[in-house]
Amino acid sequence: MKPETKLPRVGTTIFTVMSQLAAAHGAVNLGQGFPDFAVPERLVDALARAMREGHNQYAPMTGIPALRQAIAAKLARVYAVQADADTEITVTSGATEAIFDAVHAVVRAGDEVIVLDPAYDCYEPAIELAGARAVHVPLHPRTFAPDWDRVAAAITPATRMLMINSPHNPSGAMLSATDLDTLAGLLRDTGIWLLSDEVYEHIVFDGARHESVLRHPELRARAFVVSSFGKTYHCTGWKLGYCVAPPALSEEFRKVHQYNVFCSFAPAQHAFAAMLEAEPEHDEGLGAFYQAKRDRFREQLLGTRLLPLPVPGGYFQLVDYSETSDLDDAAFCRWLTIEKGVAAIPLSPFYASPPPGQRLARLCFAKNAATLDAAIVRLQKL
Repeated sequence: MKPETKLPRVGTTIFTVMSQLAAAHGAVNLGQGFPDFAVPERLVDALARAMREGHNQYAPMTGIPALRQAIAAKLARVYAVQADADTEITVTSGATEAIFDAVHAVVRAGDEVIVLDPAYDCYEPAIELAGARAVHVPLHPRTFAPDWDRVAAAITPATRMLMINSPHNPSGAMLSATDLDTLAGLLRDTGIWLLSDEVYEHIVFDGARHESVLRHPELRARAFVVSSFGKTYHCTGWKLGYCVAPPALSEEFRKVHQYNVFCSFAPAQHAFAAMLEAEPEHDEGLGAFYQAKRDRFREQLLGTRLLPLPVPGGYFQLVDYSETSDLDDAAFCRWLTIEKGVAAIPLSPFYASPPPGQRLARLCFAKNAATLDAAIVRLQKL
């Protein structure tokens, strides 16, 4: 007997589909967003030491005190904000868990949640499982900037949350301080909560500053801000992140968290606490590290028939393939993987209604130079 599905529009995530297709056809996988280079050696040593020292049982539900205190110190250093380690910081099993918990903490059946398309694919299922409805507002189809007038028009008495993502996946676009001021004006005098997905917070380029919601007191007072250790330390498989929210929001967030996973991987928590203490400057070099990869990959792409779009932040490169093919993006990425040996991610799964005729694909440049070089050799044959 087959149960009635609670997620009728959800199948296997596009990232899994394309990674499986890449493996089946021996393609260079620039699809799924994971680094193929080493985790910092200090962090690996700290993880092994934590396990040898016996930190292998349940961690405190909110996260080990040393890690929460280290996160608070980092927030003070990076964003000049004071976050209480005991009442405002919760360690989670990755950013996806934090997003799910934040939605379920405050969103109820019949509510509406505004998401900006293209949006990461875990947002809408979390909303639907809460019995709510995702209201999709498109970003600009080329610059991926928000149209705040359209966002304002989407707000109704049923709106309970608005979700933003900067640096943005899949485009790398970033919100400015002016954007945050405008957003604050839209939400002022409403009961709308804000979820800010900031997992690529330290991967910003060209001297820009990441405008975290934590820098904006008015928005911070109504926000869940989600971050990822996996993105910052090249260890996506460790699945560790955290959520910063005011005490009243954190209290509701933790009610969901404790019955979702209860606690997160204990040895890794001890390892990150040690890493943050010993090497607090790691995040400060991340932008330059990835900018070198971005710039080199962009130069290589200019020698192909793919047109690279600007990438202000994150580790994804959008390419316009319209000079190469008239296929829709899903068909093109499948053809590229099977026939040309390079896996990419189509943009259409990030949308409720993709722009007509859009011919964009996402490539991940969080890879070793040898991996990117191998992909370029194949892409030059398009």
